[in-house]
Amino acid sequence: MLTFHSASARIVDSRRAIADCLEAACGDRSADIDLLIIHASMGHDFHVLAREAAALAPRARIVGASCCGVVGSEGVSESLKDIAIMAVQGPEVAVAHVDDIRGDNSASRARSLAGELKSSLPLVNMVFFMASGIDIDNDACIAAIEAELGPEVTIFGATSADNMRGVTSFQIFGTEVFSHSAWLVGFADPTLSVETQASHGFIAVGEPLVVTRSDGNRIGELNGRPAWAEYTRRLGLAEDAICAETIPIGALAEELSDSLADEYGNRHILRVITRRDDDGTIYYPTTVAEGSRLWLTLRDEQRIFDDLDRMMHSLSARIGSSEIAAVFHADCLARGRHFFHRILKEELVSRMQQPLAREGRIPPWLGMYGFGEFARLGGRNTFHNYTTAIYTLCRRQPAMA
Repeated sequence: MLTFHSASARIVDSRRAIADCLEAACGDRSADIDLLIIHASMGHDFHVLAREAAALAPRARIVGASCCGVVGSEGVSESLKDIAIMAVQGPEVAVAHVDDIRGDNSASRARSLAGELKSSLPLVNMVFFMASGIDIDNDACIAAIEAELGPEVTIFGATSADNMRGVTSFQIFGTEVFSHSAWLVGFADPTLSVETQASHGFIAVGEPLVVTRSDGNRIGELNGRPAWAEYTRRLGLAEDAICAETIPIGALAEELSDSLADEYGNRHILRVITRRDDDGTIYYPTTVAEGSRLWLTLRDEQRIFDDLDRMMHSLSARIGSSEIAAVFHADCLARGRHFFHRILKEELVSRMQQPLAREGRIPPWLGMYGFGEFARLGGRNTFHNYTTAIYTLCRRQPAMA
């Protein structure tokens, strides 16, 4: 049976940061950890984090990712020196890794990743997926993982991020650090199940942009013009704008079916642009067909909070009185009451954590601010952007004979 322990901190020195988190989470039992998951902001030295973690937890399989800030049971922090960990103890886990995963090879790389995991953990029933947040076709990744593991296996997780620049992000596997890789953690504890849900609270506005030329996850033209030029024009930005300027205000929206919109609480699902080429090609986070209509959006402050409350009510109802073994959480930086250089997320985080508290205590919690989120929608594994996504691992009581 798996047990989970978390900790988070804001510490400048990377060696001390991982050591303090391990001590806070595990006390003097770091050597007994079977899996260590690390989220850290871009100010940390990821090589130091990985090597120090391996020295302090020598039997643990170590994975990690860069992010724009962390959320733990202690609360939220958004500095360049944040770190959060989840330490897992028990035999029912396995990890797999692939490097050089990009939009054009996402399907083959993700299928290889899932196949490797399945060979070492045949009874896997849920997976935590983490990939680079820049130039990945996340729909292709989902389809490939499902082809190996089956669509009934829930995929949760995120895409790693930098400090909102859209330049590079990092992934840790073992003691190595990568910039365009993906890892997969599989769980096979038969006493655990996972409940996932996501919400955003943005509103689509204006006339849609029409994709007039695309190839996989690359958009060459919008409305018959070079995609980046048309996208920035509609945002009111100069064509030489960079992704750091478009990410906060440039969420694109795809229309959902009526049934999915009812479940989601919103008529649209959002997408983020984290890379563009000099010729004006933009990189979409999923496969996008020619003829697709994409709306620009506005953040609705009240709706962000209202939709979060709605989501937590739904999650809480499904969880009921079950024991919560751990919570994994992926969030977008472009959320909260305050934005740009005045980001305060305490109220938003409190509204997601308190409904999951037991006797006033927040369960082990590992959250990050990244570029994208995975959570089920309409009973299917789905990729999201600009959402709060919660993944609650519940330990069900065995049925009475």
